[in-house]
Amino acid sequence: MKKILIAFGTRPEAIKMAPLYNSFRLEKELFETKLCITSQHKEMLTQVLSFFQIKPDYDLDVMQPNQNLFSLTANILNKIKNVFEDFKPDYVFVHGDTTTSMAVALGAFYAGIKICHIEAGLRTYNKLSPFPEEINRQLTGRIADFHFAPTEQAKQNLLSEHINSNNIIVTGNTVIDALLESKKILNNVYTNSEIQFLDSLLTPNKKIILVTGHRRENQGDGFIHICEALKKIANLPDVEIVYPVHLNPNVKDIVYQKLNNIENIHLISPLSYPAFIWLMQKSYIILTDSGGIQEEAPSLGKPVLVMRNTTERPEAVKAGTVIMVGTDTHKIFSTAQSLLYNSSSYSQMSTAINPYGDGFACKRIISFMKNLDHYEKDNQVSSIL
Repeated sequence: MKKILIAFGTRPEAIKMAPLYNSFRLEKELFETKLCITSQHKEMLTQVLSFFQIKPDYDLDVMQPNQNLFSLTANILNKIKNVFEDFKPDYVFVHGDTTTSMAVALGAFYAGIKICHIEAGLRTYNKLSPFPEEINRQLTGRIADFHFAPTEQAKQNLLSEHINSNNIIVTGNTVIDALLESKKILNNVYTNSEIQFLDSLLTPNKKIILVTGHRRENQGDGFIHICEALKKIANLPDVEIVYPVHLNPNVKDIVYQKLNNIENIHLISPLSYPAFIWLMQKSYIILTDSGGIQEEAPSLGKPVLVMRNTTERPEAVKAGTVIMVGTDTHKIFSTAQSLLYNSSSYSQMSTAINPYGDGFACKRIISFMKNLDHYEKDNQVSSIL
């Protein structure tokens, strides 16, 4: 029986790793699976765990007031060592580009534990955009043993960095697995006070624009330009903007200063995952600097305007499911206006095929892990020859 440790710390990681954790838990005869959270995002993480009915085995509880990347990285490294010594996993699964993933992977490398990287191979090749995520992802990729790439493009990025092709598995993105499962829960059994609040907030027959933003590189002038664009969009007819505002003061202060008390712009608190999925389904278009939303929204048929100058997800641009608008006020406004009132442009984006998967990423990952003994034996023989 293989011992699997799944580790994550932020809400996006939790969403994307929850279906994988539950899939491993169904294979109890083959895998002993435990979950370690770092609580890099404490409150938002708890909401996701509750929704997917997951209880962690370890909680590093690393959140501290005024925490910086130096202390966060050191704290995770120091605390994950105790988890490794207690559970002695054969494989550690980390996700994407967070400081949690990078630090846990580094700790696993120090401990001689094999590292499995979910959502591997995304790149901008600009170490400052997104910061620090681009370097977190590249560092994790350099020390990972197995790379579960969401797309062929991600695989090609890894091959160009001389990663062994035998260690790269194209799976699709687990966020689509999570999204499709969440839709079933919402449609069948889930009730939520946030959803009821949102339902009462929205005006019937208005085109809902959902906005999210939090990236470090957009803080300051970037968010000022974004807010100016939103003010112009709010003047268009039959439009309603809903903006769950990130709690970071560098974001929140600017947004409330620029957009508060505008009648058809609703500035609300961050939403739980199920409420956010519900709101995405109700939206007409989405404006965001988030990576995960670029992957999720196409499965819901929602065009996305990406308010960033770079993206590690070029497949979406190529597929036509997203448009890069950066933080340029005029470009954000004009592109949104075109989608709102040009039915041909809207239809083309909303019906484009999602390049990030079909909802079976977890099955592909589990299948690979089930056959890993044969793979490693064959690979060892191959390397000897």
